Amino acid sequence: MPKIQNILITGGAGFIGSHLADGLLEKGYNINVLDNLDNQVHGSSSQKPEYLHDKINFMQGSVLEKESLRKSLQDMDAIFHFAASVGVGQSMYQIEKYISTNTQGTANLLDLLVNEEHSIKKVIVASSMSIYGEGKYHCSNCGDIFPKNRAIKSLKEKHWDFKCSTCGEILKSTATDESKPLNPTSIYAQSKRHQEEMVILVGKTYNIPTVALRFFNVYGTRQALSNPYTGVCAIFSNRLKNKLPPIIYEDGLQSRDFIHVKDIVSANILALEKQAANGEIFNVGSGSPISILNLANTLIEVFQLHIKSQILNQFRKGDIRHCFADITKIQRKLGFQPKIRLETGIQDLIDWVNAHSSIKDNFQTVESELEKRGLKSR
Repeated sequence: MPKIQNILITGGAGFIGSHLADGLLEKGYNINVLDNLDNQVHGSSSQKPEYLHDKINFMQGSVLEKESLRKSLQDMDAIFHFAASVGVGQSMYQIEKYISTNTQGTANLLDLLVNEEHSIKKVIVASSMSIYGEGKYHCSNCGDIFPKNRAIKSLKEKHWDFKCSTCGEILKSTATDESKPLNPTSIYAQSKRHQEEMVILVGKTYNIPTVALRFFNVYGTRQALSNPYTGVCAIFSNRLKNKLPPIIYEDGLQSRDFIHVKDIVSANILALEKQAANGEIFNVGSGSPISILNLANTLIEVFQLHIKSQILNQFRKGDIRHCFADITKIQRKLGFQPKIRLETGIQDLIDWVNAHSSIKDNFQTVESELEKRGLKSR
C-alpha cells in the first residue's frame, strides 16, 4: 500500500477522535483535525479543548461546509471520518439535524473524493452497533433468531424479554456477528447505516480502500459530562458525581458491550495499517456483555457511595434488549484484542470525572422531552 503519513480526522476534537489523534501521533503520523466544536459536546464557549495535542493541525469547520472540507483534504493521505451528531433519543425529534450532519456530511466528503483531485489512499468510517437494532438470539428448539422490535403491548405489560414466535421459549442473547441483518431503530442508527454503506460503496466503485468499524458502547475519559445524550457510563458518572442515583429503564437486566476508548484507538490503527482491512466491515467491542444494572452498581462501588440505582420498570421506544459483539472477524483478520478490563477502565473514568468540578445534571430535562414527545412510557 502507498505510504501514509498525513491523516485527517473529521470530528477529531471529540471524545473518540481526540484519543485517536493521540494514538496516531505516538505512531509518528501527522494529524489534521476538522471539527465544528458543537456546543452540545464542547460547551457554549466552543473553544478548542485543552486536551487536544499542540502538534495537531486544528481547523474549525463543518462537514456541511464544502470549502472547509476541501481545505482540510489538501495533502492528506488518509481520512478517519468520525464527524457525526450523536444521541439516539434526540435523533427522533431532530431528524433534519441528524440526517444533515451524518448523511449529507458524509455525502459532501465522498463527493469531493469522487469529483476532485486528492491524494487520499484510505478512508475509515466510524459506524455503530446501533445499526443492528436487536442483537442475535438463539432458541434451543428453533436455532438462531434475529428478532425485530419488541411489541409496545408487551413492553406496557413489562414483558421485557423476547419469546420465540414458533415455540414460545424465551430467547437467549448470543454474540452478534457482522452478518446479522441490520434493523436500525432510530434516526441516529439509520444515519450511521447511511455513512457506513455510502463509504464502502464509493470505495469499491472508485477503488479507494475503505473500512467501516462498528463501535459498540465506547467509554473513557473526555466523554462530554454536560451532554445528556452521551454514553450511559458518562451519564451515570455525572449523576453519581452530583450524588444522584443512576436511573435505569426496564428491569436493569438489559445488556450491552462496553469497550474502552483506548481499545477503540488500537482497532482504528490496525484498520489503517493492515491491508487485510480494506473493503471490510468489523465489529469493535469487548465481546462480553454486562447488564445495565451491574454497570451502575460497579460505578456506585468505585465512587464509594451508599446509593441505590432507581429502576423505573418503564421503557423508551426504540431501546433494544441485548446486543454484544462477536469480535472473531477483527481478531482473525487484523489481530485485534481488547486489553482494558471494564473494572480498570471505569476506575480511569471515575478518576477523570472526580478531577472536574461538578457539572449540572441535565438527565431529567431530556427525559421530560422524551415523555412529552411520546418516546417513553410513564
